[in-house]
Amino acid sequence: MTAATLPPPRETGGPSAWLRQNLFSTWYHTVLTVVVAVLIGLFLWQVGWWAVSEARWGVVTTNLRLFLVGQYPFEQAWRIWLSLATLSVLAGLSAGRYGTAVRTLAMWLAAGQLLLGGLAAISGMALAVPALLLLNAALVWIAFLVSVRRPLPRRALLFGWIASVPISFLLLSGANAVGLPTVSTNLWGGLLLTVLIATVGIVLSFPFGVLLALGRRSDLPAVRLLSTTFIEVVRGVPLVTVLFMADIMLPLFLPGDVRVDRVARAIGGITLFSAAYVAENVRGGLQAIPTGQIEAANALGLSAVQRNRFIVMPQALRSVIPANVGLFISLLKDTTLVVIVGLLELLGIGRAVLAQSEWFGAQLEVYVFIGAVFFVLCYTMSQASYRLEEALGVGQR
Repeated sequence: MTAATLPPPRETGGPSAWLRQNLFSTWYHTVLTVVVAVLIGLFLWQVGWWAVSEARWGVVTTNLRLFLVGQYPFEQAWRIWLSLATLSVLAGLSAGRYGTAVRTLAMWLAAGQLLLGGLAAISGMALAVPALLLLNAALVWIAFLVSVRRPLPRRALLFGWIASVPISFLLLSGANAVGLPTVSTNLWGGLLLTVLIATVGIVLSFPFGVLLALGRRSDLPAVRLLSTTFIEVVRGVPLVTVLFMADIMLPLFLPGDVRVDRVARAIGGITLFSAAYVAENVRGGLQAIPTGQIEAANALGLSAVQRNRFIVMPQALRSVIPANVGLFISLLKDTTLVVIVGLLELLGIGRAVLAQSEWFGAQLEVYVFIGAVFFVLCYTMSQASYRLEEALGVGQR
């Protein structure tokens, strides 16, 4: 029998083969696997026993409304659900039009609303609250199915997302000009404020950081000096300092009749701080572009704008996706620092709840709940990043 006619070698696979190869390949690997499995089992047993029999989860269910929206007036809460419905529809439509990264975000948005709806039902909140959360979760799937059959143009979706920002802010804050009573941002709090600050900070800091990175590499000395000075000064101070300056010092430089909202000041400080780090990430991606490609673009007669738009920036931004997503996850967690300027985001609400006399000693339950919420949000962002990297071939080509 010749080599050409030999049958292919048999491949052993399946779970048992994986276990033998990775966990039980030698005697000391087997001992280590058993010891680690026993320790993990004991830990999970203790945690499960505490969560089921000892934990006082009433601190969460009783104050769930505070954790979700803070002190936002109950009679005006329909604005929040309407804004959330708009976000759900846009997320579903975008999931059907774009790739797996957007679909991951949309599906996790629907799952998160389902989970919150279940918690709202268990906590005894008004029936309208869990019903609206479940309805918004269904809107994500309905919009997704509609978009799969008839995808909307990209420009229409982009316009929808851009228009949704001022519309949602107008709904939440209110304006007498449109017949909505004003709701002070001092009453905003909980998960609503956390997601709002993080989302606006990410959306604004990314383009600003890209402009700073391009400015730092500019041929104009004034632009290069200003960009470099801003980046180095902001990166040289902690975020707490930036927030204090935005909250306390900024009003001193404004005319007496000009008042900037406290939430806007916090968002501005976080945006400026994050933009400096985005600029450095993007600058690293720009430096990774071979100079031969830039010289070839110049030889073809492309302008600086065309060169950056079609050749340089697509490659640079693709290569720094992991770094920027890690930065945005840190930005999400850094929103807890706004409590120092008097804003009660999710962690601030948790501390306020622990001040209630009936919930003394329930710190562990509150912080476990808050940690679980942040884990879900951060895990969603990381999974969307992985899907985007796979779609763009980061590290593969």
